[in-house]
Amino acid sequence: MVLAKNVIDGLEAVPVDPKDFRTLYSAKEFKAQLLELIKTAKKRIYIAALYLEDDEAGREVFGEIYKAKQANPGLDVQICVDWHRAQRGLIGAESSDGNAAMYTKMAESHKHTVPVYGVPVRGKEVFGVLHLKGFIFDDTVLYSGASINNIYLHQQEKYRFDRYHLINSPAIADAMANYIMDALIKNPAVNTLTEKERPATKSLKGAIRQLRASLAVTNYRFDCADVTEDKIAITPIVGVGKRRNLLNMAIVQLLRDAKEEITICTPYFNFPKSVAKELKKALRRGVKVTVVVGDKTANDFFIDPEEEFKTVGGLPYLYEMNLRRFLKANEANIACRKLDILLWKHDANSYHLKGLWVDKQNMLLTGNNLNPRAWKLDLENALLIRDPQGYLKSQFEQEFENIFENTQRIGSYKHIEKIEHYPEAVQKLLRKITRVQADRVLKQLL
Repeated sequence: MVLAKNVIDGLEAVPVDPKDFRTLYSAKEFKAQLLELIKTAKKRIYIAALYLEDDEAGREVFGEIYKAKQANPGLDVQICVDWHRAQRGLIGAESSDGNAAMYTKMAESHKHTVPVYGVPVRGKEVFGVLHLKGFIFDDTVLYSGASINNIYLHQQEKYRFDRYHLINSPAIADAMANYIMDALIKNPAVNTLTEKERPATKSLKGAIRQLRASLAVTNYRFDCADVTEDKIAITPIVGVGKRRNLLNMAIVQLLRDAKEEITICTPYFNFPKSVAKELKKALRRGVKVTVVVGDKTANDFFIDPEEEFKTVGGLPYLYEMNLRRFLKANEANIACRKLDILLWKHDANSYHLKGLWVDKQNMLLTGNNLNPRAWKLDLENALLIRDPQGYLKSQFEQEFENIFENTQRIGSYKHIEKIEHYPEAVQKLLRKITRVQADRVLKQLL
């Protein structure tokens, strides 16, 4: 892959027929498609996700994968999740073996085992996780920022809203599956989670460092071809760390190249400096910028004030403080409608959308939260779609209309709560964090 001065121009691509690209619009539709693809897979199922949860939805999906494997032992099934996340309980819950207990139990009770691998991107979860996304079934890729559990699949009353796209492309499916096998599973730092006896993370310290180093220089490999006018161009991209991170570079270039409009989705309002800088420049040159972010109550860390407060519950308020400062600094742009900040809120549901749409021609599908953590710590990926002919424009317009349906435009920073109006426990925590200047460190980890 040759990198030109303009990173986007230097990226090779896979030509894809627009008819082989489809957008899904809800968590329930995502779950139905996921189960259907599992049942109809003939040669392979490869999954990369932050976690596969031991709850009703997780057990249903994992159970269907096991059924498929028992019915077709030759089916190539490989699942990768984060090593640390898989071996702990939920934040604030009692100590447990986490989701790994389910993987072990299923392996012990079936003739044909489904391997689940734990990928340790760093020695500690706080310093980096497997945030790679993608569900590969034969030659089809189901791409979403969602993990697999009740709320992401709308199993019960609540859902966590994400983005969901279906792409039929042997070249892209091969590239993503080969990366999972060659860059992750074959690495000595990556171990199975389907056995009770597993190495301690401490014993993998050296291997994890080597894995991190190799990931920093490993990209997707695929056979590219000329993209004719009747096709769209899709480039799978992977990135980790702050140096020579191809995904970060592509995001910055997309913002830099914008001429008319930028639509950006992020669940955690905490832009990296380079993204904030490019958005500022875009506004100066007259580009219309729309940012869709979740209300603090739609944040997955939000704790209802009537429930017992835990430290992690302060995060949504930290993000809202960032948002308020951003709104205040950009009040003139907001007043003249050069900048729209849309706050998403739908009942008690949560918001997990990420991605970019630039000039209605370039779209980035990604699990990247567009925050410092994604920029420096986690292993991230994306699908860059270039569509100069506008074949997918109507799909994306429908997708964003669906997103905007539950948003409210914020006309001023004064419409966002001050810290004085937060619950007392939150105020106490935030003042303590600010007093010791820990907020600067936290912004790099969150």
